[in-house]
Amino acid sequence: MSEPPGSPGSVGSAGSTGPMGYDVEISAAATLAMREILPGMAERTVEGIIEAVPSYSDALSGPMGETIRAAVETALGGFVHLASQGGDRAQAPPSAAIDGAYQLGRGEARSGRTVDALLSAYRIGARVSWSEMADAAVRAGVDAGTLGQFAGLVFAYIEQLSTASLAGHTDELENTGRVRQRLLERLATALIDGSSPDVVEAAAEAAQWGRPETLTAVLTPESQLRSVLAQLPGETLECPADDDGEVLLLVPDAHGRRRQDLLRALADRKAVAGPVRPWPRVRESVDRARRVRALGGGPDSEEHLVALVLGADPSALADLRARALAPLAEERDSSAEKLTETLRAWVRHQGRREAIADELFVHPQTVRYRLGRLRELYGEALEDPDTLLELTIALSAPAPDA
Repeated sequence: MSEPPGSPGSVGSAGSTGPMGYDVEISAAATLAMREILPGMAERTVEGIIEAVPSYSDALSGPMGETIRAAVETALGGFVHLASQGGDRAQAPPSAAIDGAYQLGRGEARSGRTVDALLSAYRIGARVSWSEMADAAVRAGVDAGTLGQFAGLVFAYIEQLSTASLAGHTDELENTGRVRQRLLERLATALIDGSSPDVVEAAAEAAQWGRPETLTAVLTPESQLRSVLAQLPGETLECPADDDGEVLLLVPDAHGRRRQDLLRALADRKAVAGPVRPWPRVRESVDRARRVRALGGGPDSEEHLVALVLGADPSALADLRARALAPLAEERDSSAEKLTETLRAWVRHQGRREAIADELFVHPQTVRYRLGRLRELYGEALEDPDTLLELTIALSAPAPDA
């Protein structure tokens, strides 16, 4: 965790100890007048913030409200103390005020309020507190020239406190982001490594992860990760890159028409998207995406289902191909090749000779001759459904030496 500005070890921050640049002499009477209005001024400052900044309308009740009120009182008290020092002793806000502002910024980040809301609160607080302190100073006899210098001191002081709060806000977000990223990575690992449902549920709870309907696995080269992530939902889970420099992403709710949006985001990025699965079964999507990647396919794994099925058992496919094409074994190589391509086209086009001729760029009479030869070799087997199924599968795969 970063140290608050002004704390030991912090270097170069706008809130670190150093001259504020204002040499202001405030009388004891003016200081006393400001001290007397401190409690009411703190309350009215808080009320002004509630009225002007909508995100604080419900924030200033309960424990967080007490914390904010205490920070306002500490800040205002610190300023009055600073002003009472006078001359060149008015160096910087007291450490208690800086620490309070820093912790306030962290608390605001934990509460989900933005930097804009925090800075708006400071602007409103500065305006309300300056108005009341200026009135008190004038009543105590502070002249116009001194009052102008006093205004500079007020706003320099507020600037240092707001800088400390911004540092706290940033540190909290960075720390929270790192912690949650580790929890999300742990969840992603549990989803794909076969962990029990109880382990997955516990990881999801720890990461405060909203359960989507579905998850889709996406494999992308690490070099493309940033550009791919920019196109995906914010709740996409990310696994560390593997030894080959490939990153696994788990994309929520990319089903239905959103599947096409996902595929467009992956176009020309050498990525592969697995099938959509209910989120507890995302391992199936991961496995298929990896198999398609091994085949060199992408980006849509569902366009490679035939190749996946045919490649499930290469030796069985080779045996099936040899058996299905056994009647051609005695043919010369050139003849066997032509008959095989004709048989493949015959299966694809369900015997339509014109379509076969168009695919093979041959005359229909040539097709008729070759089909006659195939019927001589196969006989009635070409009418057998089981033989046709074997031929369809065998001829759908590339030849072993292709």
